[in-house]
Amino acid sequence: MAAAISYLGSPLPSPSPSPSRLRKVSVLSSSRFASSVSVAPARCPASVFTSTSLRCRSPGKYRRIGFAVSALKKLSETESVTISSESEGILPSDSGVYAVYDAAEELQFIGITTNLAASVLSHKKSVPDLCISAKLGVVGNQDKTVLTQAWKSWLQEHISATGNVPPGNQQGNTVWVKKTAAPKKKVDLRLTPGRHMELAVPLEELIDRLVKESKVVAFIKGSRAAPLCGFSQRVVAILESQGVEYESVDVLDEEYNYGLRETLKRYSNWPTFPQVFVNGDLVGGCDILTSMYEKGELAQLFK
Repeated sequence: MAAAISYLGSPLPSPSPSPSRLRKVSVLSSSRFASSVSVAPARCPASVFTSTSLRCRSPGKYRRIGFAVSALKKLSETESVTISSESEGILPSDSGVYAVYDAAEELQFIGITTNLAASVLSHKKSVPDLCISAKLGVVGNQDKTVLTQAWKSWLQEHISATGNVPPGNQQGNTVWVKKTAAPKKKVDLRLTPGRHMELAVPLEELIDRLVKESKVVAFIKGSRAAPLCGFSQRVVAILESQGVEYESVDVLDEEYNYGLRETLKRYSNWPTFPQVFVNGDLVGGCDILTSMYEKGELAQLFK
């Protein structure tokens, strides 16, 4: 490799391709991976791994990163490995780039992952006819930029050689990369039809109905999607982490929850916000909910 690797501010030469260097590098790889993952010096462009990405803090890390660089070869120079149910426990679980081939040895997909074994075996289960063999390139660095550059180098090499993008990497593909829509968050409740609309039921009674008819209600500053104070943000995060269904009401919404703050203070006899109710009873605010969370008491509370 032409580029030098920066180590503690001093330039160090890239790993030499001499036999002695190869023996030292191969020690870092598991012997069971040696048949499927090459440790020959990298022939990919130096730009694939930037000096920033390769900066390290100790000689041990330097050696490990040296292995990652030398393990990634060109796509055309990497040997393929047959993928079967017996591959589990044999494939490397390192981060890296991989290329999947069908029975006709046609390239179907090039991907990146933080766990080569898990990703390839997942493809084998979901599309067994299209995942017969694979080429694996260990990157050994989970930095997204480094992984993406490695992926681009293999993809560009294939496109330059064939003029085609692998089917699984074409735009709109859903066979290899399934894109699931993010679950929609519940909207915050509005207790009134509008600030200037006359209420048929007193606001305090609306609050009473809400907390008694709902499992969990959080009166917060701002919305659940965008809390407007750190305490409300903390409460929302705790409720989300518990996977509990809850209603949220923005006490700062002067258009649809006009007068709510003062009315709620009287109703609960609690002067601050947020306020969390469970099964009609006031649990408390951020401090109490946080304390219960840290003690592991919320699971029982939300049963």
